[in-house]
Amino acid sequence: MASSADKYRYLLNGEGEKDTKWKFGVPPNYNVVNKLFEEGRTKIWPPGSLGEQVQNLVKTWEMEIFHKVDINDYKTLDPEKYTFSLNGRKGINLKEIGKLGGGYIPLLQTSLPESSRGYDPYKETSESSHKAFTTTFPRGFALEVLHVYSGPPVIVYKFRHWGYMEGPFKDHAPTGQLVEFYGMAIFELDEHKKIVKVEFFYDPGELIGGLLKGAKLETSAEGVGSSCPVLRNTG
Repeated sequence: MASSADKYRYLLNGEGEKDTKWKFGVPPNYNVVNKLFEEGRTKIWPPGSLGEQVQNLVKTWEMEIFHKVDINDYKTLDPEKYTFSLNGRKGINLKEIGKLGGGYIPLLQTSLPESSRGYDPYKETSESSHKAFTTTFPRGFALEVLHVYSGPPVIVYKFRHWGYMEGPFKDHAPTGQLVEFYGMAIFELDEHKKIVKVEFFYDPGELIGGLLKGAKLETSAEGVGSSCPVLRNTG
């Protein structure tokens, strides 16, 4: 099912995307998570404000990273210059992100000993991690920008991510509870307004901890998933 125009994510539809290669064959549909976002956000930015522009940029960047197959179809960032880092780690480029596994894996990097990891991102693939999170958050995992401390070319902002654990996560039963975390990010843009550097600062344990509260299931939740993955998005 193709997506209609999305008011929070440009570069999703239109003439410029007619040749875009999509992960699930068609553009993703964000209607469900947009509803969660509009019902649960704590900040409404005035139309045209810097806050609205930053929020839409972040949502569009996230959409491209998760759903566009060919890096040459990315328009929010420069594929040759782009680097990503989490919590002060050394920045990694798109090739290194691909080797790591892509998807949620770079966002959940951890220094915890293997035996202490409630969720081990290094044992996942882009597909398995996507399935795990879209299964546990059937209404999506919404994002809002709370504060913008500086505008381009170096954007610094505070964000909130949230969703309701209404599906199992790995071998833990759903709790139905709100799961959320807060963090900061820095997006550096070049003279062409392309993102060349992204830095995130937050505690992945805030997210994972909320997903491990449910009782252990006798059978794994790995087989549970959406019958239409394009409708199950997390941005």
